[in-house]
Amino acid sequence: MKHYRTRIEIIIQILEAANGVNATKYNIMYKAYLSFNQSKKYVIMLTDKVLLGYDSDSQTFRTTEKGLMLLEAYNALVDMMMLEKNKNEKT
Repeated sequence: MKHYRTRIEIIIQILEAANGVNATKYNIMYKAYLSFNQSKKYVIMLTDKVLLGYDSDSQTFRTTEKGLMLLEAYNALVDMMMLEKNKNEKT
């Protein structure tokens, strides 16, 4: 069965792709497995929401502090869900 990614999963992959590096649109496309049109749409939305920052001199993107906070919250939630799943499987 094919797994389709949710919108939040795509957003998280984009933020991870631009975390700690100056990523071009093509880096983000490649690392997040997106088409050009998809990456364009998401990059615009994430920069508007100040989750991605854009450096016009180098034409690159970087995850902002707000974006890092979202990544941390998402990862904490996933960890909690995995702990709960593992706990339920043992009973």
